[in-house]
Amino acid sequence: MNYDAIVLAGGAAQRLGGADKPALSVGGRPLLDRVLDACPDARSTVVVGSRRATARPVRWTREDPPGGGPVAALDAGLRQTAAELVLVLSADLPFLDRETVRSLLTAPGGREGALLRDPTGRDQPLIAVYRAEPLRRELALLATEHGGLAGLPLRAVTAELDLARVAARPLASFDCDTWEDLAAARARIREHGTVLDQWITAVKNELGLDLPVDTKALLDLARDAAHGVARPAAPLTTFLVGYAAARAEAAGTDPAQAVAEASRKAADLALRWAAEAEADATSQENGSG
Repeated sequence: MNYDAIVLAGGAAQRLGGADKPALSVGGRPLLDRVLDACPDARSTVVVGSRRATARPVRWTREDPPGGGPVAALDAGLRQTAAELVLVLSADLPFLDRETVRSLLTAPGGREGALLRDPTGRDQPLIAVYRAEPLRRELALLATEHGGLAGLPLRAVTAELDLARVAARPLASFDCDTWEDLAAARARIREHGTVLDQWITAVKNELGLDLPVDTKALLDLARDAAHGVARPAAPLTTFLVGYAAARAEAAGTDPAQAVAEASRKAADLALRWAAEAEADATSQENGSG
């Protein structure tokens, strides 16, 4: 969809002792980069806060005055956008996913936006989509009424807008306000049952890859290579599969199809290799008997 994104990354992080919260890492990646990964197809992405290195290019701005609070930051970001729909996110959401963003973008219908409702029933105005013009009008009215926007709570904005609500997916609204929150997020990343998916996503982002990975197929291939050939064959075989898939993609093959086809060929070879070894072992046993 045609939308712009605004990420608010300039808070004081008082409950973190003033730490640079967007730069704190979960799963080896800064919180800000994890949030940016949830909206890669935004036409323009504006980060309100101090400049820092990011995994993908963004535009930077600051609220007036610096430290003026979320409403002032929202206004500063909005001034740098032009799309009809604006996605607004805080920079401390380690588990925000693209599916949640898509759900928000498609939710407004004829209304003035949509915001996420967390599992406790609380609205999350910093995980939301707004129609730009009603939001601009409301911010302008508030600035006139209060002589500025600094220090105003976000509910002063959202209370006057007609917004849809979207139920949050598990953990999508989890934010890191304290050191305990950060530790909980890091522990969650390493939980059995999710660690592989988290790791694959992190590696793809680190390497600039955007393709679906059939984790089960690759693990099956690694198992077959390890058991049918030798244990070191597992990582070497999966590396060669990736290399072959990259060559196929360069020749015009769909990357996901290229990985699947290379995996199938290598797995078949590993099974044939194992079958030969088994046949030889059986032959030797029969001969010695």
